[in-house]
Amino acid sequence: MQSILLWDRNNGKLKGKLFLVDLAGSERGNDTKSHNRQRLTESAEINTSLLALKECIRAIDGKSQHVPYRQSKLNLILKDCFVSRYAKTAMIAMLLPGSSSSDHTLNTL
Repeated sequence: MQSILLWDRNNGKLKGKLFLVDLAGSERGNDTKSHNRQRLTESAEINTSLLALKECIRAIDGKSQHVPYRQSKLNLILKDCFVSRYAKTAMIAMLLPGSSSSDHTLNTL
């Protein structure tokens, strides 16, 4: 993860934050069979973060009284993106047009 903070030069106040988070990798079980122990652990951590992020987004979308930000460090870091009315959030996904990649593309979407 990379974060960039934008400060106002005149008054020293924080004007904005930019977080770049890469959640890419082979997270599907079928894709991780040939991976070593470290890669398997990383894949499991990515899946855990993605699941927690999904639950957070669902809670916000459903206007839930409780949003599970504490389920992952990623959610805590991105909390401002969810609660600020001025926040803008974008997700960039890698999609491949080939039929051999259709299952990966659908999983990403």
